[in-house]
Amino acid sequence: MNVADSERLSRALEKLNYQETNLVDEADLIVLNTCVVRQSAEDKALGRLNSLKPLKAANPNLIIALMGCLVGIKGNPAMEKRYPWVDAFAAPSDPESILRAVHEKHSPVFQPLSDLNEENIEDLLREEFGIHAGSLHSVSENLPIVLGCSHACAYCIIPHKRGKERSRDPQRILEEAKTMVARGAKEIVLLGQIVDRYGLDRDDGVHLAQLLAMVNDIDGLERIRFLTSHPNYMSDDLIKAVASLPKVMPHIELPIQAGDDEVLKAMRRGYTNAQYRDIIAHIRDLMPEVSIGTDIIVGFPGESEAAFEETYKLLADLKMDVAHLARYSPRPGTYSERLLGDDVPEEEKMRRFRELEKLQKQIVGDINKRFLNQRIPVLFEGRAKGKWRGRSPHNRLVFVESTENLLGQVRDVHIDWTGPWSLLGSLV
Repeated sequence: MNVADSERLSRALEKLNYQETNLVDEADLIVLNTCVVRQSAEDKALGRLNSLKPLKAANPNLIIALMGCLVGIKGNPAMEKRYPWVDAFAAPSDPESILRAVHEKHSPVFQPLSDLNEENIEDLLREEFGIHAGSLHSVSENLPIVLGCSHACAYCIIPHKRGKERSRDPQRILEEAKTMVARGAKEIVLLGQIVDRYGLDRDDGVHLAQLLAMVNDIDGLERIRFLTSHPNYMSDDLIKAVASLPKVMPHIELPIQAGDDEVLKAMRRGYTNAQYRDIIAHIRDLMPEVSIGTDIIVGFPGESEAAFEETYKLLADLKMDVAHLARYSPRPGTYSERLLGDDVPEEEKMRRFRELEKLQKQIVGDINKRFLNQRIPVLFEGRAKGKWRGRSPHNRLVFVESTENLLGQVRDVHIDWTGPWSLLGSLV
């Protein structure tokens, strides 16, 4: 979601004749887009922000902006007071204050911005993801369809920072997707904090399954993905849409978070271990070759050793293709931070994290061995360390050596080597 917000802002700035630079010392405008899902992410963002202060002192015309969840939808007066040398504080998915800082500070300095005014800013703000963009798109583009979240899991700060759930207009989404494809995108990833709740707050009858079918009909589009889902809203219609629509890739992200029913209840997740297992079994019945990813938090308040063993057993039994692991981090203002405390020691959190990490590495290594000497289609997204990098339909990372320009192409690859985190192959 933050990547999508950053891309949207970048395209607005490109329309104002800004150009991207990878050298921070050359920048006239630096935007730090932040995540605060875990304390480590917040600490990293604040450390980076402090490191930028000397640049501001050396260049008075430099604009430094803080964007995203560290600011939040209601603003952050304490942050503004603490960092008076920051020019703009922008809420998630709302770059208005950054564009206004550009108008006020850079228009008198840079000639190409001389025509920038309040009306221009309003025009830029009316543009959404991908619309009227002046630059080419990436091979794989992120397209938010649900902003905010209203589910309020006990540990999650997202509702506080991104606001209540708002499903975007399906025709607007479709228009943006077509624009992305017309400018070079081959894959579109539909995004939401709980993406399978799309449309539940609207009365037009378009839910995620119907939206997938609409996007599937776009000429020139090769692949569609969506994330992240919630078990409570993984409907039969949605599963059947993934199984039947040719452009929707056979990969589903469906977080469990914990395997113990008492911990799940304390997390306010709304399902049990058995119910989650049933959903996974149903998905695999309809799509035997599907890949499924999950999220797991270890060390949630009250998680005993026995409770952790339930999580370990669930992961060992279900053999997920992906497991995003995290140690519990109390976030200010959440239910768990206010009422449940943080009673699992950090060293114990790390031990549990490492146990699951070791288990998952073995699971994925075994799964990936099935692809050895197989032929699979790969969409190539770019180069990394001298090789072309792409992804299979099941979202596996594949590397290929080739002198051809494979960017944006879907090519069959013979898999020559498999590891737990990636595959190596050669073009067929």
